[in-house]
Amino acid sequence: MTEYDAVVLGGGAGGLVAAREARRRKASVVIVQDGPIGGDCTFTGCVPSKTLLAAAAQGLSFADAMARVHSTVDHIAATENAEALTKEGIDVITGYAQFRDPTSIEVDGRTVRSKRFIIATGARPLIPPIPGLAESDPLTNESLFGLETLPASLAIIGGGPIGCEMAQAFARLGSQVTLIEALDRLLPREEPDASAIIKMALTGDGVTVRVGATVTLVERTEEGAARIHTESGEPVVATHLLAAIGRAPAGRGFGLEEIGVIVDKRGAVTVDDTMATNVPGIWAAGDVTGRLQFTHVAGRMGWIAATNALSTLARVRRFRLETSAIPWATFTSPEVAHVGLTEAEAAIQHPNARVAHLPLTHLDRAITAGATEGFVTLIAAPRRATRHLAGGRLVGATVVAPTAGELIHEAALAMQTNMFVGRLAQTTHAYPSWSMAIQQAALQFFGEPGGLSARPISTAT
Repeated sequence: MTEYDAVVLGGGAGGLVAAREARRRKASVVIVQDGPIGGDCTFTGCVPSKTLLAAAAQGLSFADAMARVHSTVDHIAATENAEALTKEGIDVITGYAQFRDPTSIEVDGRTVRSKRFIIATGARPLIPPIPGLAESDPLTNESLFGLETLPASLAIIGGGPIGCEMAQAFARLGSQVTLIEALDRLLPREEPDASAIIKMALTGDGVTVRVGATVTLVERTEEGAARIHTESGEPVVATHLLAAIGRAPAGRGFGLEEIGVIVDKRGAVTVDDTMATNVPGIWAAGDVTGRLQFTHVAGRMGWIAATNALSTLARVRRFRLETSAIPWATFTSPEVAHVGLTEAEAAIQHPNARVAHLPLTHLDRAITAGATEGFVTLIAAPRRATRHLAGGRLVGATVVAPTAGELIHEAALAMQTNMFVGRLAQTTHAYPSWSMAIQQAALQFFGEPGGLSARPISTAT
């Protein structure tokens, strides 16, 4: 029997941050993981996908691109494996945990006790109940990076970030790619203008894009190819099929429900904004909560969970997850990033907001780079007392640009600190830089630079 101040189930981003924060607070802590430490992000998510994207953009062969993927994964995994964590004072137990009661788990016959458990078991690829899909044994992010030869043709179901990124990467590597999305546009959570630019970019790379195409049946041909039927149009036939439709929280199978923890129908562990479950002493963090499924959000959740579990201050005032200023990015070329509200969302919550829109054709850095397909949109709402004085406050931003994933953080900082939008316009930016796009857009709230000015928000549905 072993007892710890805190036990973390899962060694992905949320679990690692939680364990390291617990150790920083001088707590004894163990990570229980039934696979390699690092989780989805390191082995089958962010790290391999972004490596493959970069390799494809550089014109590498498929073999060289995959070699770089595996090398990069190995390099990053070495910084968070059991040996590295042991040096940090964090124990690691390899195995599958099963709760016996709210203060103990069993791992391969070994009992581990604690007054504090943090569940960070992540999520698994979602295979929706489309007839024939599961039986066709599609690729998912968990198997995609194990391919040894380049697919002659690849059909991708799902036009979200993963689908768009992998469609572009494999097209550039030489596959004939068809991207299928049930809704009427790609990246449906982004601004419509962003969706249109990404569709054009993918088409330019040779991807066949089919939107508004609901998949009704998947079957295998006699030759082993996948045939995907949709509600309209001809079936899509491809040698390989990738399901990129989302991820299902992995909150079942290790006894949470048996000890009274609420797990919803998706498999998500229900938590409040402090990351606490309904059972005292048990918190959850990351994808298993069913909230924003991003590595940086999982890390923030892990920090909140560990801090609330171990900090004496949390007994008086607990830390809470605030998502309004969390940015996210899709790393296609160009990249798409946003923080806060889209214009449609802001029109409902802030009908008196104003919108600044800067096409990259007005940005000198974009012109010098020959990359003018894109834009920056800033949405500013009036403050309660000062209204639109000094530009009001930023409530949303979208960037489509080669470096959108970097540019979005200036807007995120403005939202996090609740600064006046005027500060973005006042701050001197280096010329000619991509970040000047933020300043030039912010200037529209105070005049007409380049003939452009902020407009009232559109309330059109």
